[in-house]
Amino acid sequence: MANQKKVAFYTLGCKLNFSETSTIARNFQHEGFERVDFEDVADIYVINTCSVTDNADKQFKQIVKKALKNNEKAFVAAVGCYAQLKPEELAAVDGVDLVLGATEKFKITDYLNDLSKNDLGEVHSCEIEEADFYVGSYSFGDRTRAFLKVQDGCDYKCTYCTIPLARGISRSDTMEGVLKNAKEISQQGIKEIVLTGVNIGDYGKGEFGNKKHESTFLDLVTELDKVEGIERLRISSIEPNLLKNETIVLVSKSRAFVPHFHIPLQSGSNAVLKKMKRRYLRELYVDRVTKILEVMPDACIGVDVIVGFPGETDEHFLETYHFLNELPISYLHVFTYSERDNTEAAEMDGVVPKNVRAKRSKMLRGLSVKKRRAFYESQIGTIRTVLFENENKEGYIHGFTENYVKVKTPWNPELVNTLHQIKLTKIDEDGSVRLAFCNELIGL
Repeated sequence: MANQKKVAFYTLGCKLNFSETSTIARNFQHEGFERVDFEDVADIYVINTCSVTDNADKQFKQIVKKALKNNEKAFVAAVGCYAQLKPEELAAVDGVDLVLGATEKFKITDYLNDLSKNDLGEVHSCEIEEADFYVGSYSFGDRTRAFLKVQDGCDYKCTYCTIPLARGISRSDTMEGVLKNAKEISQQGIKEIVLTGVNIGDYGKGEFGNKKHESTFLDLVTELDKVEGIERLRISSIEPNLLKNETIVLVSKSRAFVPHFHIPLQSGSNAVLKKMKRRYLRELYVDRVTKILEVMPDACIGVDVIVGFPGETDEHFLETYHFLNELPISYLHVFTYSERDNTEAAEMDGVVPKNVRAKRSKMLRGLSVKKRRAFYESQIGTIRTVLFENENKEGYIHGFTENYVKVKTPWNPELVNTLHQIKLTKIDEDGSVRLAFCNELIGL
């Protein structure tokens, strides 16, 4: 088709955003649009925004500029969390034509009657109370793994977080919906599915548009484990209070779920956890880590932590540092606290100076490097299964073991999207791990 319209996408933020961008892109393709790369000339550029960090806000303007540099007459649409929280602010950015909130983003093609540039961005954004229906989605990231959305929204009231304002109440896909999507993914030859959502341990709630539900997260992992063709299933991030012992035990015995957990902690100080309105104390976190390692001694455990929360004293921070240092975890994702409008924390006393936040962040990032190194060292000499990715990075192909050790070996296109038994041999200068193929070790 000579006059087929072209559309390009840019995604900021989390795995959930990536899965939703993919679904929106498929909707465009069903309507006859051709999808092209964001670097290419397109008629429409769709930017899926994030509001979790300061940085995501600033990045948005740069991405709009980038789009208009490719095609100054292009129609630019903003969707996603930031678009729901601050639609007027995005609409005022030079070059933005359309801003869609939480419920409108999946119907974006309905709003594209006229692709001429607007002087001011047009806003369609619901009251977040109206975001009470569920739209399933999944993405193919790099042809080796897919992000499968199972849940959206959050009913928690953590004092630093805008997600409930941006995504609405907790609601879930039906079990049939999730299993249907998982089967569709497996038919594409994809070997790994990462389960994603805002609060996936809350899965089941909102299945019927209310708080009643038939299925729990444990039911979900039990059923997904039976889907044929999916070699690996990974749980992305799950609240410690919702990660039940039964789920941990099921993962340890399962066919496809891998021994890798990512569990937000946010602070190792109970005083700070209470100010954050988290739903657990550090003692529960220790119980979860202990249980995982009891049934899966080689499991990889990742931790989210926030530094510089209002009222976090040097003593509180050191409490967190020592707690994490002594805990047998594998790596950290460190977030520097940033004020968010319309959150309780933004009004709190005891603001931590930015330079102190930065220093604490640097200390924890250093600890993360140490933890990851120790975890990798503990795995040297073990036999693992690796799934190879599809990128040639400076002559090497990379992949991840089931317990999330990053490995590398000289580039070979035949390895892409294949699983191999390997022995981890040594840690390279860049921090990834070298390997020997098991079939070579036994002379096959």
